[in-house]
Amino acid sequence: MTDQGSADLLQKATQWWSTDIIDMKPGVIRFRGFPIEQLIGRVSFPQMIWLMLKGDLPSAEQGALLEAALVSAVDHGPQAPSIAIGRMAVTCGLPLNGAMASAINVLDDIHGGAGEQCMELYADIARRQDAGIELKAAIQQGLDDFAAANGKIVPGFGHRFHPIDPRSPRLLELVDAARRDNVVSGRFAEIGRGVEAEMQQRKGRKIPMNIDGATAVIYSELGFSPALGRGLFILSRSVGILAHAWEQSQQGGRIKGPMPPGIPYRYTGPGPRDFAK
Repeated sequence: MTDQGSADLLQKATQWWSTDIIDMKPGVIRFRGFPIEQLIGRVSFPQMIWLMLKGDLPSAEQGALLEAALVSAVDHGPQAPSIAIGRMAVTCGLPLNGAMASAINVLDDIHGGAGEQCMELYADIARRQDAGIELKAAIQQGLDDFAAANGKIVPGFGHRFHPIDPRSPRLLELVDAARRDNVVSGRFAEIGRGVEAEMQQRKGRKIPMNIDGATAVIYSELGFSPALGRGLFILSRSVGILAHAWEQSQQGGRIKGPMPPGIPYRYTGPGPRDFAK
């Protein structure tokens, strides 16, 4: 190969990947331009998440609100499928990384996707407002179109276990405080509460905002894209998955299924029959 050919090949290889996120070379690590040694000990983990995803550093107040949302969703007990899968995976011999990967892989549309879906609903209502529709009408239209496309379940509202999700009021309280301090606009808190009120009017009973609806308010207030909502939830829930997988590894146990062996499952197939040759 000629020198020119080698130079062209090197240039192509160098241009194959491009990133604004990290500049790394021997002795140098910069995230979005900031040397890592200047960030260590000065920037919180939530602020680092913000920097990596959005390209700049948040204020301390913005970072604290993001941290509150991340803290709120770390775990919901071993009855949560992702947590149960992580624990079962350990009893099947997987190490922590395998158990975490197995658990994270089930965090999709149904189990883990409600926050992102709720952010999409809020964003749709906000777009309608931007087009000149007043809030109540925008909410009504947004809910109607969402139901037509996705069915009657509205993500972010109601809970299988909690009559009132204990996490949501506290998160909204923090959003209200941040609004008073001009950290956020409060627009999406207003939209979220408006959706809750409209659903109560339609159903004849209150269906309270749950953790997904409340974190969707915070992530939307902080300017994150709905598509990042699920990723942020997974970052949060990974802490619980890790803790449960580690605890199970300390407890021991071998090939534990969803239920103890003495509790039967329900068989619904044909009755006993003989195979005729």
